[in-house]
Amino acid sequence: MFRNSLITQKLTAWIVLFAFCALPLSVVAQTQIQLHSNKYKVEDDVKLGRQAAAEVEQQMPLLRDAEVQSYVERVGRRLAASIPAEFQHPQFYYSFKVVNARDINAFALPGGPMFVNRGMIESARNEGQMAGVMAHEISHVALRHGTAQASKAQKYGLLAGILGIGGAILGGPAGAAAQVAGQGVGVYFLKFSREYETEADILGAQIMARAGYDPRDLAGMFQILERQGGGGGGFLSDHPSPSDRYARINREAAMLRVNNPITDTREFARVQERLRGYGPAPTMAEIQRSGQRYPAGETTGNYPNSPPRGRVEYPSSQYQNYQLFGGGVQVSVPVNWRELGEGSSVWFVPEGGYGQVNGQPVFTHGVNVGASQTNSRNLQQATEEFINNLAQGNQNLRMNGGYQRTTLSGRTALMSTLTNVNEATGRSEVIRVITTQTRDGNLFYLIAVVPQGERNFENAFQNVFRSLRISG
Repeated sequence: MFRNSLITQKLTAWIVLFAFCALPLSVVAQTQIQLHSNKYKVEDDVKLGRQAAAEVEQQMPLLRDAEVQSYVERVGRRLAASIPAEFQHPQFYYSFKVVNARDINAFALPGGPMFVNRGMIESARNEGQMAGVMAHEISHVALRHGTAQASKAQKYGLLAGILGIGGAILGGPAGAAAQVAGQGVGVYFLKFSREYETEADILGAQIMARAGYDPRDLAGMFQILERQGGGGGGFLSDHPSPSDRYARINREAAMLRVNNPITDTREFARVQERLRGYGPAPTMAEIQRSGQRYPAGETTGNYPNSPPRGRVEYPSSQYQNYQLFGGGVQVSVPVNWRELGEGSSVWFVPEGGYGQVNGQPVFTHGVNVGASQTNSRNLQQATEEFINNLAQGNQNLRMNGGYQRTTLSGRTALMSTLTNVNEATGRSEVIRVITTQTRDGNLFYLIAVVPQGERNFENAFQNVFRSLRISG
């Protein structure tokens, strides 16, 4: 009995030891990082990141290539899904856009918007190196470095601090983006970021390992920098040098184990070949000197001066709460939808789903929330009046069936379905209108628009409808 017990104990010990050794070293041996103190809410990161991203898109030429964009997004999503749980923020939405600029650079903004330079993708030797740059940028966002840094130096303004810090992978200001805040403020904030750059290198290496990449590929990008930039050319002297960061990342990589890491892929080779088929990209300095405003961000009011175009992002599974019309209306919408409009009518729309035709806003996807004065206290009559107004000047708008009774924010409501031919795309679309009346007799409406046959927005529309609360 005793002998059997001893054998069992030894066997158990060997099993535990084997299981321990079999674990990825990233689980049991890695540098620990903690979030810095931050007086701002996570929602502040999201809001400020959106504002800054809108400015960036006005100042930088985005690469309009669906294949390249889709590929970079897939790599980015893989990395974002590998952020350790303690640094996951459900309110954040990581987006990835390619800038047509020659410099080896990338930067991220609070809440998740990331901009990757074409020059970085072209200079990387494999997918792992590109992913390393992106993992570093994701780390700045996940660690909330933008608002943490702004917390330390409020007198310069929160948005100025975020844009000044830039989050550039190689330590420099985020080119033209930094100019939004002014170069002087940008330089001031950069002198705080040595610690943050080191943290982003470390967490970036850990994210890479969790995503199946070799962290040493991130270190390899600093060797490329030294060869092309002369050991830190263009970067402030108080940042860790490329050679120092190379060594630090390799030390972290030695504590992380990745079996059969992803290095190169056919997609990466195809994208590089595609990019090299374009003409030379301008440098960030050339973009800045030109002072050009780009069509992707050029606006009249809130709406681009161009028809809706490009790929429309599917709704995020994460939602953002909004208070509208002085707090009288609350609604939750996907975090990757933009708020447009003002006054008594607000749209929430995904990128690529809005624009202008003949000086008038046009939407292909999204939700419109608003209130309209009416001449009738009868809900159906007020709704008919409202829909007739919508139909004026739009001969393609048709009612599809009658009214269905429903509820909206606990109130009696009517739902109607209309069909239309979108004047920007020429595609048939379905428009769903839900109406109810407020205490002051106005007609409150919620409109959802989507091209006919698209099913990917249905759950999002239902979630928006269910979330809506009206207090008036």
